[in-house]
Amino acid sequence: MPVAIVTGASKGFGRAWATALAARGWDLVLDARSAGPLAETAAELKGHHTRVLAVSGDVTDPWHRGALVAAARELGGLDLLVNNASALGAEPLVRLDELPLDGLRQALETNVVAALGLIREALPLLRESAAGAVLNLSSDAAAEAYETWGGYGASKAALDQLSAVLAVEEPGLRVWAVDPGDMRTDLYRAAVPLDDDSGRPSPESVVPAFLRLLDARPASGRYSAPDLAEAER
Repeated sequence: MPVAIVTGASKGFGRAWATALAARGWDLVLDARSAGPLAETAAELKGHHTRVLAVSGDVTDPWHRGALVAAARELGGLDLLVNNASALGAEPLVRLDELPLDGLRQALETNVVAALGLIREALPLLRESAAGAVLNLSSDAAAEAYETWGGYGASKAALDQLSAVLAVEEPGLRVWAVDPGDMRTDLYRAAVPLDDDSGRPSPESVVPAFLRLLDARPASGRYSAPDLAEAER
């Protein structure tokens, strides 16, 4: 069975994506900072008759990143690394003239430095896979100028560039940076708590577009979920 590491898997898109992979028979290594919700997710996904290892911790911790890759090795290897765990830098979001520099550092550390750290840790296993791939969760804030989204957007723009360079340096892998578009998640509510998100798509509704990456295996690059969904039609 193919094996995936999914960070930020206890809720939101991470949980929805892990559920879809489990339904397809993938073995999973799941990460989240909160052990309780992560254990609940793992228990639910084991109902799909797949192997699931839950490793709680913070992706900014090098030891934790090593533990995630060690768990994948225990399952037999690694075919897909999903860097989904993210930090906003400020909750709620604020203008750049109010953004704490420590908050910006946190966003960069989680969204960029930790992602690269996990990629580097996982590369030996990914290179051994016949279909190794890295999926980095991007954002439209990486490409558009939205008031108060500067710190978070800057971190995701850096992740996009990291993804592009990794694709050049590792031509044997697929490296996808994907903007999921608007979603109704806890992250968005923390970012803009006064906004009415009832009309936003659920994470589950976005997952089919991402599954196209596994089915079609397009070239490495930056994609958006709406574009992937359109290509499926």
